[in-house]
Amino acid sequence: MADRRQSRGWQLFDLMADLTAEGLIRGLAATGAMFVTRRVVTMAWTKAMGKEPPTHPEDPQVALSEALGWSLLTAVSMQVARLLAVRAAERRMHSGQDREPAGITNG
Repeated sequence: MADRRQSRGWQLFDLMADLTAEGLIRGLAATGAMFVTRRVVTMAWTKAMGKEPPTHPEDPQVALSEALGWSLLTAVSMQVARLLAVRAAERRMHSGQDREPAGITNG
């Protein structure tokens, strides 16, 4: 029983650890990337299809092929953008932690 409570405590600790500055930076990077991606995908759709993307793909008035195309395009694009943004933020945050500052030598 004690192990169970301890593991729950660690789960809560892990959840709260993401509320640090690093977690906020990751969240901001993902949000910014998704905002930009949504705009780019909307412009690309409009240029390729000659009309605005459906605002409500679930509406029966929208053709199924158009609804599926828009849904797949936005879902994949958004997740790829989020993944790349978070990875870039992680790499940026941790890039200098393993290196010694310039000009410092051992000896």
